Amino acid sequence: MIILAATPIGNLGDASTRLVEALTEATVIASEDTRTTSKLLNALGIENRPRLIALHDHNESTKSPEIIELAKEGNVLVLSDAGMPTVSDPGFHLVEAAAEAGVQVTAIPGPSAVITALAVAGLPTDRFTFEGFLPRKQGERKATFRALARESRTMVFFESPNRIAESLADARDELGADRPAAVCRELTKLYEEVKRGTLTELADWAADGVRGEIVLVIGGATAATLTLEDGLAQVQVLVAEGMRLKEATTQVAEETGLSKRELYQAALAAK
Repeated sequence: MIILAATPIGNLGDASTRLVEALTEATVIASEDTRTTSKLLNALGIENRPRLIALHDHNESTKSPEIIELAKEGNVLVLSDAGMPTVSDPGFHLVEAAAEAGVQVTAIPGPSAVITALAVAGLPTDRFTFEGFLPRKQGERKATFRALARESRTMVFFESPNRIAESLADARDELGADRPAAVCRELTKLYEEVKRGTLTELADWAADGVRGEIVLVIGGATAATLTLEDGLAQVQVLVAEGMRLKEATTQVAEETGLSKRELYQAALAAK
């Protein structure tokens, strides 16, 4: 089978017993960077020296068939540099191909920058969306935030410390100056820091420079930031997807805090 294993995102002490056992017993490991895997084995005091296969964004499509064949004969452990493989890291195409080939895929759960940041951000956790890495170019980044302006779920992003100030300024411009957010820096590491505030406050704070690995968490749109027109647009999307009008207005009202009656009347008037 193929075993996806989560590795520490910073603190080596977060390596689980199952991960250590899997690394100790592994005969084949497919990893994002074989040098990082070798360092992990040494850091954990593991003497096992399995066959290491590089599996990264540039070779995943060509390496997946080889790894799948190996998995038919024995276990193949799959690692990313940090966190869970396939989550903004290589592995998705391998899992997709393995499923098509009838090869079993399982996972050893563990550290996740997404869940860790969400837990400490101080923003709603009942519903959230992970948006991965923000675009490098400002125009594309602004367009991304603009498309998420009506998103009512808490949003989680990865960002480079070199661009976090610009991204916060873009988010402020597109999502609103008072939208609550949190910049989670160096999670699980010695200099871990969680900076909370409005997008305006965080953009001002980041202007002086921010170091370390960054996860950005932004609060979703609420009744205070959503107009009736925004809510109507969400209702219309749900109806277009096949949901009954009353059910759609009820769902959007519950998610946004907008009036169900006003949403329903607006939807009827828009027909």
